[in-house]
Amino acid sequence: MRKPIIGLTPSHNLENGRIFVTPAYVKALSDAGALCIILPLGASKEDLEHLVSVCDGILFTGGPDVHPFFFGEETLLHCGESSPERDQLELNLLPLVMAARKPVLGVCRGAQLINIALGGDIYQDLESQLPKAAPTISHQQPFAPETPCHYVSIAKDSLLARITGAGDPSICFKLEVNSLHHQAIRRLAPGLTACAHSSDGLIEAVEMPEYPFLVAVQWHPEYLFQKQAAAKGIFEGFVQACKH
Repeated sequence: MRKPIIGLTPSHNLENGRIFVTPAYVKALSDAGALCIILPLGASKEDLEHLVSVCDGILFTGGPDVHPFFFGEETLLHCGESSPERDQLELNLLPLVMAARKPVLGVCRGAQLINIALGGDIYQDLESQLPKAAPTISHQQPFAPETPCHYVSIAKDSLLARITGAGDPSICFKLEVNSLHHQAIRRLAPGLTACAHSSDGLIEAVEMPEYPFLVAVQWHPEYLFQKQAAAKGIFEGFVQACKH
């Protein structure tokens, strides 16, 4: 049986122009039964359309900040580095993927980018923008990425609940996750629903009920899948959707 081909959006080293992906993504998708290709920066619309036709699904990976101009804001003091080429690639890519009705998975920055591309926005920096009176948990954990640092509550009837196993009444709806971000979804884009939250109220995952498969999570399941069935289920659910 032919393995589904997953296109991964690349990280971009601004100093030397190198593009790459974290090996953990490739390992997680390979274990779930998929083949991976890294998408190029600077591709024309015609080239992107061809790549989308070749791929059975697209993973929008984690990475640096999205430039604030793309969600109508000026840059705040604690906003981090961004790659204009990567921002443009992903913003051009998502509409083509969705027009083709191909499965979409987003991780960390990927969740934020998807929300921005569909008309939502994000916090540029959680520490400076969240209300000071509200107690917050650590979203930039002090541990290695393979170690969870907080919980998220998953909506019971969501697609995310089904693929992580949280839809099973015998399983707790609080999932242990890692956390490696200083930005997060603020205003949800039209068509998306929030399907997981942290205890301090941040949106931790989104999905699109009217779309064949679109799930995006704020944490990094690629570092957890070897030990956590729920993280493994995210990649297996995505790859299974790509087979159809």
